[in-house]
Amino acid sequence: MDKFDNEKLGARVKELRLQMGLTQNQVAKALHVTPGYISNVENNRTAMSLRMLTYYARLSGITLDSLVGQIEPEYEKTALDNELLEKISILSAQQKRKLIKTLEIWENDTV
Repeated sequence: MDKFDNEKLGARVKELRLQMGLTQNQVAKALHVTPGYISNVENNRTAMSLRMLTYYARLSGITLDSLVGQIEPEYEKTALDNELLEKISILSAQQKRKLIKTLEIWENDTV
């Protein structure tokens, strides 16, 4: 998503749930809401509060920006940095070393 579109948010929430292999019941339990609430969100009958959006993004392992889209263009750099930091944080030490070596190669290519 490049820009916030409330009409597409339900579909995005459902898509992420399915990618995680979770049922509406499992998501509802994790967020302390009812399965009906999750169904209503996925079908655009109910809008998620900012708090619920934040919890859902955390559950999905993505940034809030990634869930709802870039709200303001000037936040793009920060959003990209945050997303990159989240992805790096789950890597093993060995994977992080490989990533550093790869980044050094790219850095030397651009000099």
